[in-house]
Amino acid sequence: MTRHARNCTAGAVYTYHEKKKDAEASGYGTERQRLGKDSIKSFDCCCLTLQPCRNPVVSSDGFLFDKEAILEYVITKKNEISRKMKEYEKQKKKEENELAELAAAERSSRVNNFLKTEKNIVSSPVNAFKPTTVEKPSVSNMADGRAKQLPSFWIPSMTPQSKKSAVPKPDKTILCPMSGKPLKIKDLIDVKFTEVKDPDDKKSLIVKENRYMCAVTHDILSNSVPCAVLRTTGDVVTMECVEKIIKKDWIHPLTSEKITEKDIIQLQRGGTGYSTTNTNELEAKQYRPVLQS
Repeated sequence: MTRHARNCTAGAVYTYHEKKKDAEASGYGTERQRLGKDSIKSFDCCCLTLQPCRNPVVSSDGFLFDKEAILEYVITKKNEISRKMKEYEKQKKKEENELAELAAAERSSRVNNFLKTEKNIVSSPVNAFKPTTVEKPSVSNMADGRAKQLPSFWIPSMTPQSKKSAVPKPDKTILCPMSGKPLKIKDLIDVKFTEVKDPDDKKSLIVKENRYMCAVTHDILSNSVPCAVLRTTGDVVTMECVEKIIKKDWIHPLTSEKITEKDIIQLQRGGTGYSTTNTNELEAKQYRPVLQS
């Protein structure tokens, strides 16, 4: 424990600074730390593999995926849905067989009762001289033959058993792993990044810090620069270019085609180390036992 000022009993209050310092030393308390630039996904990386995209595609919500990764994800989900559907159909068929067996047993029971009644000329004799005694209703749970229905924890044959949970009917809709909305392969748009051409830089494209630039203004793209994808051609431009150039005439600056608001898809960014750039606070938490004051 930390000392209160110079003497152990000098301070009457256990301050926040002392509590925080003791929590760090003892291993108690939730740790919080802001994520730096190295811990954040780059704007041109796949949301599934977290690696630079070789064949980038973007969803209608602006999430970037590698085409191979998102196709593998969709195939895996389809196989999972197919497996669940087979289990559901197997369970449904089993329930139908059980219902058919119960209906057949009830039908045979009715037939047997009918034949038994028709074969007997006289029903069971009535003893007129038998004294009639009125029995008091029992409050016991074991009366009236309910002993076989009630479970018992101390008799092995009467212990309650858990029934197998019913398999719900699976939903065939494949959801986006990032937004949770329905995802279709035909809705994915191919993205075309414009590479920075620097004859003096002989490094590989993945190693380069400045890899891509805006297709119109040639501004360097990064996590701190808001970007957008033009649906018609897949070119990546900055939002500044969209606001100042494209939205003036609503014409594609490279192909001179008419575009609309739906043709501009804002690219989701991973964020930076600065709080003014991020829409959400980038903070990592590690939950540990808390000291009670």
